[in-house]
Amino acid sequence: MSRDKNLPLTETVYYILLALVEPAHGYLIMQKVEELSGGQVRMAAGTLYGAIENLLKQNLLQPVRSEDSRRKVYVITDKGKEILRLDYERMKHMIAATQANFE
Repeated sequence: MSRDKNLPLTETVYYILLALVEPAHGYLIMQKVEELSGGQVRMAAGTLYGAIENLLKQNLLQPVRSEDSRRKVYVITDKGKEILRLDYERMKHMIAATQANFE
């Protein structure tokens, strides 16, 4: 089986996709990423919006309607969920292989 061209995800992109399982705007995404990563990943707005632009082009995210016209809200697409799942499976395999060699 060939690997998807979008894999492996960077740590930042992984957390952005994970944060967008529920719709969120930019500032909330940054907060969720920091929380999900246990404070290991903190990003500036420019980094986030550059990543969002690329993820929109790859159809891994999509904009959704927002009650607040000043905020752009995004959510992960089905394709994005599949890529996230594939990267999760890839990392589980890596962890299992590592554990087998350290036991």
